[in-house]
Amino acid sequence: MRVAILSRNPNLYSTRRLKEAGEERGHEVDVIDTLHCYMDITQSRSAVRYLGEELPYYDAVIPRIGASITFYGAAVVRQFEMMGTFTVNESVAISRSRDKLRSLQLLSRKGVGLPRTGFANRPDNIKDLIKNVGGAPLVIKLLEGTQGIGVVLADTNKNAESIIEAFMGLKADILVQEFIKEAGGADIRCFVVGGKVVAAMKRQGAEGEFRSNLHRGGSAKLVKLSKEERATAVNAAKVMGLNVCGVDILQANDGPVVMEVNSSPGLEGIEAATNKDVASLIFSFIEKQAKPNNTRTKGTG
Repeated sequence: MRVAILSRNPNLYSTRRLKEAGEERGHEVDVIDTLHCYMDITQSRSAVRYLGEELPYYDAVIPRIGASITFYGAAVVRQFEMMGTFTVNESVAISRSRDKLRSLQLLSRKGVGLPRTGFANRPDNIKDLIKNVGGAPLVIKLLEGTQGIGVVLADTNKNAESIIEAFMGLKADILVQEFIKEAGGADIRCFVVGGKVVAAMKRQGAEGEFRSNLHRGGSAKLVKLSKEERATAVNAAKVMGLNVCGVDILQANDGPVVMEVNSSPGLEGIEAATNKDVASLIFSFIEKQAKPNNTRTKGTG
């Protein structure tokens, strides 16, 4: 097959591993910079142009769309869908997963375990907003933050009010969530491919750090999931419509709760912690699914 990886940097670990895995399995794999794609939108004909030429037909596209280019990246993925190319994650699902509020609303509607969460716009709702999620300590998040950036822990109600007022003064959209103290600064990253958890690791935040992101100095190790944790991850991926994703779970007293569903999960941490060839498992999924027009929305979403 001919496969394209949409990635802004061919030297990133995840991009390199995917290209290596595909070529080892006999596929032709091209790395294409998403922002250098431009679209030919013509009646009854769709095309993607790149570096002055029309791109050939690809059997499959693997989107590695960074949060900062979600809108344009999703448009490029949609164009490939309109051309009949199988996209590992569809444009609608990518856009949906990047909107934290929309994600939580969809997961909540389907009964997926979540921390108590509030969202508001007017400053006069702050006190009740804090009360409604159980009071401090609580977590305040920017809607579009990544890798733990834009996530703040407020240890008192007064601090929470000040932080929320500051964010609102900047006209930033925020979420307020209960703090899952019993998680102990750790979470579980479940890597889902084709409706199955193929690898899982427990990430522990650095000493004094409540965020467990590896980019913030956290550590990771192999973890064995419970049936409930596995089912929660698979269900979350299904609700979001993502074939390949990372589902971040906290172990709360009442059971697993989903913190985030990531449509472009990194491979380096999960492969190192689990010693699994996740990149090859993604290509195994592609080989089974990559048929013309085998997408749910076919570019209409």
